[in-house]
Amino acid sequence: MKIAFYAPLKSPDHPVPSGDRLMARQLLAALSLAGHEVELASTLRAFHGAPDADVSVFAAEAASEVERLTRQWQGEGAPDLWFCYHPYYKAPDRLGPTLCRAFGIPYVTAEASYSNRRNLGLWAAFQGEVLEAVRLAAVNLCFTGRDQRGLSEAAPEASLASIFPFIDPAPFLKRPPQPEPGRLVTVAMMRPGDKLMSYRALARALKRIEHLPWRLTVIGDGPARNAAEAAFSLLDPARIDWRGEQKQAAVAEALSQSALYLWPGHGEAYGLAYLEAQAAGLPVIAEAVAGVPEVVNDGQTGLLTAPGDDEAYAEAIAALLADPGQAARLGRAGRDFVRHERSIEAAAARLDCLLQEIVTRREGQHEQL
Repeated sequence: MKIAFYAPLKSPDHPVPSGDRLMARQLLAALSLAGHEVELASTLRAFHGAPDADVSVFAAEAASEVERLTRQWQGEGAPDLWFCYHPYYKAPDRLGPTLCRAFGIPYVTAEASYSNRRNLGLWAAFQGEVLEAVRLAAVNLCFTGRDQRGLSEAAPEASLASIFPFIDPAPFLKRPPQPEPGRLVTVAMMRPGDKLMSYRALARALKRIEHLPWRLTVIGDGPARNAAEAAFSLLDPARIDWRGEQKQAAVAEALSQSALYLWPGHGEAYGLAYLEAQAAGLPVIAEAVAGVPEVVNDGQTGLLTAPGDDEAYAEAIAALLADPGQAARLGRAGRDFVRHERSIEAAAARLDCLLQEIVTRREGQHEQL
């Protein structure tokens, strides 16, 4: 199929790295791997970080994009379907639903979400648009049970299907694990909000076990870097290796040389970095919060502790530092989990199956007419 791809929150070619950008890129790659012709339809960013933001410029830009794509499709022919990644209360899809209705093509979402708590000002209107799009969609692909429940409650008539968070594990699988005893690692952006809260929780937990032999490698950067570093000020600075933002190859190398992957994960939608760590053969220690249990199997590929319990988190770290055999077993299981169940190849097969169902259903409807 010829697929028009759009990510209203952050385009796949946006210059700032994030989990959203990574997943957008991986969806493009998975759809292509499944044999489809995928084109980035627009780079228009719909993100509005505050419920009282001025939407006038965005509305005009969206109307202009619809006009541009309408002219393009009238001349070149419309795609077979529109694929929208991650429409939600801060970033609705103002393009796809209008174009799909005008050209009679299927609309598909992936990781759409809805939350009653976000019905504030502009965001309430945006959520209304998201729900309208979800109801229009031939299928809404849900990465987490939490998102699927939210959409089902808000739009029970919507067509929903499950798909799993995934990565391309090849860069991490090709390096054999060579863990340095006591070497801990975390990979995360440094932003205010949930990311900074996780850094602070990690620092508090490590303070509880400073009597144990460990060193922490921190990979990541961002506007809250000073605050993140300040969170570790009560620890011996010689034990923290701040490496800043790194390329994928350097991240994979650092993971392969570490013994444990640490990241509490406050507010994580799911966390692709957890899958990268497991692909590298690392046991993960995180909190059982938000979408984290979707990507880490507690007791099988890592340990999940109660949300907000610094003592339990510290005890989990200490337990695996004291039992490298158990850590190695968890690491091997995590590597197999990602290789067989959360790879881009598995995702491509699942995506293709779901999209082919849309085609079959439409063909059946046309035959009835």
